Amino acid sequence: MSTAFFFLMQFAILAYALVSGVFLAFSDFIMRSLALTAGHGGVEAMQVINREVFRWVFMSLFLGMAVVSLIIAGYGAFGLSGPAGTLIMMAGLVYLIGCFGVTVFFNVPMNEVLAGMEMSSSAARDYWLQTYVPRWTFWNSVRTVASAASAALLLFGILWMTQSQSQPV
Repeated sequence: MSTAFFFLMQFAILAYALVSGVFLAFSDFIMRSLALTAGHGGVEAMQVINREVFRWVFMSLFLGMAVVSLIIAGYGAFGLSGPAGTLIMMAGLVYLIGCFGVTVFFNVPMNEVLAGMEMSSSAARDYWLQTYVPRWTFWNSVRTVASAASAALLLFGILWMTQSQSQPV
């Protein structure tokens, strides 16, 4: 394996963990705190968060890791063999499906519905508390676990690969 690719995988471990940490914060306390705000503060805050997330480092990292995950999964599947290859391939696939895919098919559609609502309406408040917070948080927790699992799988894959290369023949 090239040095550049080895460093890319090390960066990916860190990036997966960082993405997971952001999602963990939302699942652990941010969503609960927003749901407890008086009036429609949570709806307004989440609408702002959903607009602002596109302007920051997080979105570059999140989307960039989808591309990197394709490369990692391909390398694990076609460039390596044995348990290391399987672990590395799984790291990329878990992120692509459990993090990126869940975002596209579950979290983003709920964000779009919320964005189209008048924040002070009773319909927005009902959707927020009865549908959005529990479902969005559930799917966000899936993203949290998937990102963390990708970091762990990639770490174990690299360790397996380096251990097997250093074993005497």
